[in-house]
Amino acid sequence: MSSINFTRLAMPGVQQLHPYQPGKPISELERELGISNIIKLASNENPLGTSPKALAAMADAVADLGLYPDGSGYRLKQKLAAMHNVSPDQITLGNGSNDVLVLLVEAFICAQCRPVMSQYCFAVYPIAVQAAGATPEIVPALPQSHPSMPLGHDLPAMLAAVSEHTRLVFVANPNNPTGSRLGREELRGFLQQLPAQQIMIVDEAYTEYATDDDYPDASQWLEEFPNLVVTRTFSKAYGLAGLRVGYALSNPEIADMLNRIRQPFNVNSLALAAAEAALDDHEFIQRSCEINSAGLSYLNEQLPPLGLTPLPSAGNFVLVDMGEPAERWYQALLRAGIITRRVANYGLPDHLRITIGTAEQNQRLVSALQAIRNAS
Repeated sequence: MSSINFTRLAMPGVQQLHPYQPGKPISELERELGISNIIKLASNENPLGTSPKALAAMADAVADLGLYPDGSGYRLKQKLAAMHNVSPDQITLGNGSNDVLVLLVEAFICAQCRPVMSQYCFAVYPIAVQAAGATPEIVPALPQSHPSMPLGHDLPAMLAAVSEHTRLVFVANPNNPTGSRLGREELRGFLQQLPAQQIMIVDEAYTEYATDDDYPDASQWLEEFPNLVVTRTFSKAYGLAGLRVGYALSNPEIADMLNRIRQPFNVNSLALAAAEAALDDHEFIQRSCEINSAGLSYLNEQLPPLGLTPLPSAGNFVLVDMGEPAERWYQALLRAGIITRRVANYGLPDHLRITIGTAEQNQRLVSALQAIRNAS
């Protein structure tokens, strides 16, 4: 091995980073414990799998895999433009919405910038900012005892944290990993008060699952707020997590900046075809949301009698306060063949984030939790 310390050659922000930790794959647990019949409730994937229309479109696209994909994503952009009532030049396609979030940081953040984000925000926000050599301004979240939005965004405090060095403000609605969501008036009011030169990113990765009447579709405000960027993904409700395709909606000038640094062919041919078809599979989306709503209700009923506290969630997952360090529960669930998500890296060591599964998967989860509680 070389005696050169290559770590010292990396950018200072990169040296101090810890890699993003995804949910444990099923195959890894199979290798570790030698068990089968595993269910994964760790990564907020759609328990129904993939849209049938998307699967059919991918099968048709396989014949052209020897060719590069359409680098402009023309057909998908046309459908998205019609869906959101925007121009195609307001759309930036990404290798998942994660990709466009990183592009926003690369395009607009310098070492002196202090992008504003909430304490329990999606881990990719601070990772991307630190990798760019900047320091995020992390605003404490609302307390867990908050009556309507425990661990959610404290928008007045975030607004107070905005300065001339901010440039980007990140808000996920609904938020991952807490599940909290902002209402129409409070989010719009924040935008109205935000200085026009500060870019507001509203990450709507879980928007399809948020069905409350008060929940806003921020993409409808793009014309009113030129500094607004909305990001969406096909990884959750549309069931295309394995393909990695997402997008940003913004004014054309911001989109132009993003497309200048976007890697060519960053969305592959199968992903383009599947996403285009998935937009038409309204029945699949409706069924996904119905199963999710029923699953959320079931867990909210079943967990409190076990001494476990599920926080209100507008996504396809629930953050559960286990009432003690969650590691014991996490390991016991693994031995029962159920993968959940530890969130100690978010500063929540007593919580597990649990994806809503099918009715059968949710029942199996509750039975396993009951067994763990009875054995303690």
